[in-house]
Amino acid sequence: MTETDNLLGTALTGNVAPIHTDAHYSSTTEWGRPLVCSGVTLNIVAGMTVRSTSGLTTANLGLDDVRFENPVFVGDTLYAETEILARRPSQSRPRNGLVTCRTSGLNQDGKRVAVFTRTFLVPTDPDSARAAAHY
Repeated sequence: MTETDNLLGTALTGNVAPIHTDAHYSSTTEWGRPLVCSGVTLNIVAGMTVRSTSGLTTANLGLDDVRFENPVFVGDTLYAETEILARRPSQSRPRNGLVTCRTSGLNQDGKRVAVFTRTFLVPTDPDSARAAAHY
């Protein structure tokens, strides 16, 4: 996690709380340094899983049970682990299926920093979806 990751994320979301952006203020908190914005953490961890779980997603349908369990600081290295919880054909879109997974974000010490459940819509025939994406 870089300082640029944190500052760009806070600027894009408008969350410029001093705990994320002001080194002097943050030095007076229990953490002694800026915390990476939780929205930045969530987006980076979720983004890390796209290639292996949802690269052909048609739509994200839900993000549930989001929890932030440990702080993230500039300089931390994050990892993501994902478990597929369920999958089923879509009732309203016959060429798609719904996948629900739980993702955990871990720091370099193996501490879980975030966990969430995500449901997304994917094509049931990935080869057709890939071909359509490259025309």
